[in-house]
Amino acid sequence: MEILEVLEQKVKSLFSSENSGHDIYHLKRVLNIALHLQKTEGGDKMVIAVSALLHDVHRLIQLQTGKYCSPKDSLPKVKEILGAVDLPEEKVEKILKCIEFHEEYGFSKDGRTVTDIETLILQDADRLDAIGAVGIGRCFTYCAVNNIPMWVPGVPLVSEDYKHHKHDPSTIHHFYNKLLRLKDDMNTKTAKKMALDRHNFMELFVKHFFAEWEGKK
Repeated sequence: MEILEVLEQKVKSLFSSENSGHDIYHLKRVLNIALHLQKTEGGDKMVIAVSALLHDVHRLIQLQTGKYCSPKDSLPKVKEILGAVDLPEEKVEKILKCIEFHEEYGFSKDGRTVTDIETLILQDADRLDAIGAVGIGRCFTYCAVNNIPMWVPGVPLVSEDYKHHKHDPSTIHHFYNKLLRLKDDMNTKTAKKMALDRHNFMELFVKHFFAEWEGKK
């Protein structure tokens, strides 16, 4: 797809300095996962693909400003990037919706509100890349960049209300507050199946982590 090639080059340049686990490789993995889900679950292939490539523009803005930026606040920048390609306005609006709502979580205070398959697939693809072996690596990378320690004993593992914009006390706390909840927060049947093995791997990792921390292994 010529449109994707143009956008990938733009994104690759924009995200060249991103080092928190939301880099071009993350975007391309999410793209590949999303297209894999689309084959079974349906939806507009172009909308899903473009949304996957551009879903983390808000992370780029955060990196530049040092302040939290929601996906919704990134939409003007996303529109600017989309100006480089010729897409029907209808598809552009669907892409913007996917990006705006891709960080809705069933375990957050506001829960999920969207039902269109394109947004649900983007949510699933992004979450699948947050768990399993790659997810573990990304989590420790993100926390290291943000000076978050590996583990802080004595602090309750799970907060009552998950807040996406707030950092967890430690990397392991993030596993319990978010990553280990994602398996049950997948939308599509295909993603649910893919999430199971990744989730089990994370559970094994956490079990080993605590055993090693306490000097039992």
